[in-house]
Amino acid sequence: MDLDERERKLRERLEKLDAMEAEIRAREKAVKAARNERKQIILRLPQSLWDEIAAWAEEDFRSINGQIEYLLTESVRRHKKG
Repeated sequence: MDLDERERKLRERLEKLDAMEAEIRAREKAVKAARNERKQIILRLPQSLWDEIAAWAEEDFRSINGQIEYLLTESVRRHKKG
């Protein structure tokens, strides 16, 4: 096999690797986007509970939505532990 033939094969392999890398990046981007997807819900709370969550959120330097998400996440995590 001469030098030109080896170089051509190496270029073909490099092109295949570049294509595979681009595909992996696209998949990683899709997975990341899916993880960051948020669902919107309407939540009705008594004013007293809202006030308590708002005060707690302020203590933890979170938004009220962030605090509610934190509380729900912790609750689900504890529930899974059983």
